[in-house]
Amino acid sequence: MVYTSIVQSSISILSLSPKFYSYTKTPYQLPPALPFSPLIPVVKLQVAPTRGFCTICCYKNNSRQESDKKEAGLKWPILKRWDVPWNWQTISLTSLACGLSFVLTGLIEAAAIPYTGLKIEELSLDEKAEILFVDQSIATAVVLGVLYSLTKSFSPLPDDIYRYDLREPFNLQKGWLLWAGIGLGGALGAIALTGVVMSFVSGETPQRETDALVRLLPLIGSSSISTACLVGITGVLAPILEETVFRGFFMVSLTKWLPTPLAVLTSAAVFAFAHLTPGEFPQLFVLGTALGFSYAQTRNLLTPITIHAFWNSGVILLLTFLQLQGYDIKELLQAS
Repeated sequence: MVYTSIVQSSISILSLSPKFYSYTKTPYQLPPALPFSPLIPVVKLQVAPTRGFCTICCYKNNSRQESDKKEAGLKWPILKRWDVPWNWQTISLTSLACGLSFVLTGLIEAAAIPYTGLKIEELSLDEKAEILFVDQSIATAVVLGVLYSLTKSFSPLPDDIYRYDLREPFNLQKGWLLWAGIGLGGALGAIALTGVVMSFVSGETPQRETDALVRLLPLIGSSSISTACLVGITGVLAPILEETVFRGFFMVSLTKWLPTPLAVLTSAAVFAFAHLTPGEFPQLFVLGTALGFSYAQTRNLLTPITIHAFWNSGVILLLTFLQLQGYDIKELLQAS
């Protein structure tokens, strides 16, 4: 009881104390102002504004990605230009170097044959065919070496330049074998129509005495070795060389300044002129146009190479078959 009374009296005393039940505001007194003096700088205190929450809005620029998606979503990229890394000086120098290297290689080979002890007039047809195959192999290696060496400084090149891709041959958009078949069929029909129009306009078929096929007539159908060499020259080496130069480099380079269709037509005209057969210029121009558009569709050099290979080797094999059947293929060529 005594202990309880003491505790209760202590609580009563604390509850009556003003420190525990009241709160007295003590005014804050500023220090006395300093007397004004020109030697004492006046300090202005600026109250910082109340800080709020700062919201940072991040916007993702999807315009470039959307344009890339639209570009990649094109189902028929036949009008799309190439991203050409070199300038017109490189194009001019490389084109001139390829032409000169091809001509000089042929001249050097012709001049070197007598020093090998070979006499052309004494060679058999098979030996002549083999020499032609070796000459074409050397010329192809030299020209492609010049082409790749002059454009190597721009490496790494875009993926669709000098592209030889065996994958997806029957893809609807970029299948190289599918579009080779389409291009070959279109070229055959267009060339046949061109021949009919030329015959109707001129009234007579053009002479083809300067045609390379006429110069190869003695070798056509003479033996299996000669036929194999001719197919290797016209169906393998020539398509690889010509398509890499005219389509893979020249046509692609023109798209730096010209729309792709105009670049196709320009390269086709140069391709036809380079064969030095004026009587066949229209047909070669049509063939070059088909080769160019098929390459523009797939961005794969295997497409025009396949068309070119089937065209050349098909002609050689057809003439060989007709020769074996007893037809005068020289007369057929001049009448075609």
